[in-house]
Amino acid sequence: MKTMNRISRRRALVDVGVAIAAIAGIQAAAGQTQTSQPRSGNMEIKRSGSQPSRKGPAEWFTGSVRVDPLFQPPDPARVSGGHVTFEPGARTAWHTHPLGQTLLITSGLGWVQREGGPIEEVRPGDVVWFPPGEKHWHGAAPTTAMTHIAIQEAVDGKNVDWMEKVSDEQYRK
Repeated sequence: MKTMNRISRRRALVDVGVAIAAIAGIQAAAGQTQTSQPRSGNMEIKRSGSQPSRKGPAEWFTGSVRVDPLFQPPDPARVSGGHVTFEPGARTAWHTHPLGQTLLITSGLGWVQREGGPIEEVRPGDVVWFPPGEKHWHGAAPTTAMTHIAIQEAVDGKNVDWMEKVSDEQYRK
């Protein structure tokens, strides 16, 4: 009986989803789509290599860091992303993000740490989430470079609050 109920519920959910999609399709065909804001602008493609790389500023990073911007759409959008490469031993300063940050580790071996927590090892394929306002740092392991994609949102045009540098003692723990 439980299996039958599960199948019935699953089938009902599928049927509801199909009905919603059909209604949306009919409305779209009739020009009755509802949006909260009028559409404007055009699709934009940022070609690989079209935005210059920059060196991670010494006041926010320790060691050799390269930042390749990926996207930063205009208002009202507020999410941005970057492809960041840390040479061995390189790392960010302590910092927070007003709406949190997601890191997608793409290569190498890295370390991440939140204030009060242990240093955690991260590898390609790992996804790290730092909640809004959580003080943290991230970077490469001492002998291996690490690259990640960093995604964060801005509040009032600001997506990060930089703090003090991670000391060599803090990094070695």
